[in-house]
Order: sequence, then structure tokens, then C-alpha cells
Amino acid sequence: MPVDVEARVIRNTRLSSDYNVIALAAPDIAAATAPGQFVMVKLGRGSTPLLRRPFSVFEVLRTNGHIEGLTLLSKRVGVTTQMLFDAVEGDVVSCLGPLGKPYTPVDPPTEAWMVAGGVGLAPFATLTEVLRAGGTSVTLFYGARTDRDLFYLDWFRDRGVRLVLATEDGSLGDHGRITKPLERELHKGAGGLQPSGAAAGDVMIYACGPEPMLEAVAHVAARYERPCEVSVERVMGCGLGGCYSCVIPVRDGPMGHHYVRSCLGGPVFAADQIAWEAH
Repeated sequence: MPVDVEARVIRNTRLSSDYNVIALAAPDIAAATAPGQFVMVKLGRGSTPLLRRPFSVFEVLRTNGHIEGLTLLSKRVGVTTQMLFDAVEGDVVSCLGPLGKPYTPVDPPTEAWMVAGGVGLAPFATLTEVLRAGGTSVTLFYGARTDRDLFYLDWFRDRGVRLVLATEDGSLGDHGRITKPLERELHKGAGGLQPSGAAAGDVMIYACGPEPMLEAVAHVAARYERPCEVSVERVMGCGLGGCYSCVIPVRDGPMGHHYVRSCLGGPVFAADQIAWEAH
């Protein structure tokens, strides 16, 4: 069950002029969080912002094996993200969670390929920890507009994650969208040439980022008959299924679809479950 806490800001690390990672003293939420779940947060006690906003749990913080809290990866684009960017140690953040349906971790010999676009990196730190603890080989396909928007590369490398990068301006990695190297490596795998040595087909794809990217990843995964889970980014008013602001179309047959609340049915869905054409 989710819990609602007034979480103290432990620290606020600014990664750039727009991105930051804020650490919150919310150990009860952190201890119960599975990879891909999210929290609803609100700063201050006034009416601005009126509603909480959803954020994927980025890291579970531990000191000497003791869970002390969690972090959120944020890019300032609105009122709440501006307040998160400006927060200082000791500020209080209302934090409700963990919420939503998580990713499904795989075990060896299946490999995990994580595909992140921008702040879609957020759920992959906790997923990496779970996968690597189980001995699963992990690759992160990470794309952004420029190399200045790629973060935590050393964090993932230090945990044995293979990195495949892409930037829209060509400043680091492949020039273009992250689906370009993803499809290239899936094509290699289809011919039995998977770079890491796993048998062709022994790959589970996880994706998080803007929904056009998720749709593109879903189509690529389907072409190569690879299972894929996506975490959708939807505006949420409550995170508990009461406001119906986060509905998403899912298939109920070859020709039809219906709508479900992504805060309850997701945010993680099987990629082939979503009726992308109905968006």
C-alpha cells in the first residue's frame, strides 16, 4: 500500500542548468519501491501548484545497508519542476508512493536492454540494481538531444552496464534517435551476431521516454519479435485512479481498444498491449 509522507530534502544535485537530482528522506517509500514505480510529489503547503505531479523513483539511497530515502531525476519545465530545481536541504516535499505497476525483471541467460530518452532514464537506476543483483547482463540505450543532456554514464558503467548512446546533434554516440542503434543491434542478433554473446532472441527490452519514442521502440521490438515493456508518461492529477486524467488506449482484440488508467494499469505496459494507432 502507498504511504503519504512529508519528506525532508536531503540534498539537491544540479546536473546542468535545467536538470537536477533531488534526494528525499522517505525510507518507507524507498523500501517498498519496485523498478518502474512512481511517487506523486508536491512542494510547499499553499495552493500553487494545486496538484501533485508524478515522478519515477530514480535511486533507492542506502548507507551501510540502511535505506535512508530515494531520489528523483527532474528537468525544469513547469511550476513543480522549477520548485524541485530550487529546493534546498531541509525543505519539505509531500510524497505519496510507491504507485503503479513496475517492470518485470528477467533472469539470465536473457539479457535486459533498457532504452531511455531524456528523463526517461529515471526508472532504470532501480531496474539496473535489481537486474545486476540477479546476474542479468544489462545494456542501456540512452538518447538525448545533445551530449550535455546525458547523465549518470559513469554510474551505469560502474555497475557493469554496457552503454550505447545517441544524440540528435551527433555530439556523442550515434547521430540521430536512439532507435537507430537499437535496431542495428537487434538486426545483428537476428543473424546470431549479438554483441555480448547471448543467443539470438534472448533479449527483453524496457523503454521509458516520450511517447513517440516509446511507439517507435514498440514497432522495432515487434519487427524483431522481441518482448518489450514500456513506461508511459501521462499527466496525472492524483496517481490513484480517481481523476481519469491519465487514460491510455489498450487493445481488447484485433480491431478494438478500450481505455485504462495508466496510474493503475501502468505506467508499465507490454508494448504490444497499447493501441498506438488510437493516440
